[in-house]
Amino acid sequence: MFMNISDGEENATFSCYNPSVVEYRYFGVLWGSLVTLVGTVGNILTMLAFVADRRLRTPFNVLIVNLAVADLLYCSVLQPVSVDSYLYLRWRGGASWCRVFGLLLFLSNSVSILTLCLIAAGRYILIAKRALFQRVFSGLGLALLLSATWAVGLASFGPLWPFYVFTPQVCTCSFHRSRGRPYTTVLLFLYFFLGLGCKYRLSRRSSRKKPAGGEDTTEGDSGVVSGTVTHSSEISGPSEGSITQAQNQLPKKPQANHSSDPISKPGPRATSQGGKLEAGPTGSPNDDGEFARVTRMCFTVFVCFTCCFVPFILLNILDRGNRAPQVVHMLCANLTWLNSCINPVLYAAMNRQFSQAYRALLTRALWPVTALCRR
Repeated sequence: MFMNISDGEENATFSCYNPSVVEYRYFGVLWGSLVTLVGTVGNILTMLAFVADRRLRTPFNVLIVNLAVADLLYCSVLQPVSVDSYLYLRWRGGASWCRVFGLLLFLSNSVSILTLCLIAAGRYILIAKRALFQRVFSGLGLALLLSATWAVGLASFGPLWPFYVFTPQVCTCSFHRSRGRPYTTVLLFLYFFLGLGCKYRLSRRSSRKKPAGGEDTTEGDSGVVSGTVTHSSEISGPSEGSITQAQNQLPKKPQANHSSDPISKPGPRATSQGGKLEAGPTGSPNDDGEFARVTRMCFTVFVCFTCCFVPFILLNILDRGNRAPQVVHMLCANLTWLNSCINPVLYAAMNRQFSQAYRALLTRALWPVTALCRR
């Protein structure tokens, strides 16, 4: 969170008490507790679903898991600390933990932004230059990309270590913008304006660009690898394992009618040499509809992230003198909390495979309880 506080406003007592927020703090505590619960459970379910369901093990879902790890760091570690600060209207962890908290807070946010940019860039590369996508988003490439998101985030906000202080306006720890200038201003521009702007631009370009006539990009872009339509940003590159799984799970038809069936579902076919894809018919209404649904999923994640942070950023840009009531600052800060728990809700609502995986995991976890209730 970016705060604009003057040198005289640093609070050595770590108190954020103000008569105007005494009642509001209970809303903050309730809201923060809900974010902690939903975000922790949802992001753990996302990671477990990726491990348990082979259909979800796609290159783009690896990025989704990276996003879930960053959100889980916030929900399970940082959010409960913020709830405690709201409840007591003071920071109870001391100066050292305040610095650690501030660094982890911005590390989590920066990893989220960088991962969203990778999702948008990778999706565009998949459509525009599929061969490049297969090289960059290979196993080694993905490992390097994921490591880079955390390394870049740490390298960006690590130098601000001496400037992380308690911020009374939002009753949490952030960096001192006036002391850190112009470095903090550059970071604000690079991450929240340039980074999210590039994410928006790439998302729009990938939604407008149509697959080349000779390439079947629908399979790779939509994550349709098991005969089940998915509605999210995961994109699976062609692999022999995924194609074999798809063939085993698809309904089998009589061999004599297979090649001549005029209504057979268009899609990639595996050849006998190395499991390479052989392009099937493209450009069908089904493919266009699926492409649009994937685009909506990607764009929805981006819009939710932006909507969570824009009010808070604009408030701090426009209210440089901190004339706005403290409760307004707290309300905008509380909106940013939502970002860390909303993604699993979007996956469950807009992605059939994630929804099925969540349901299976919850059913398995609650089985002992349901078994006892049936006795």
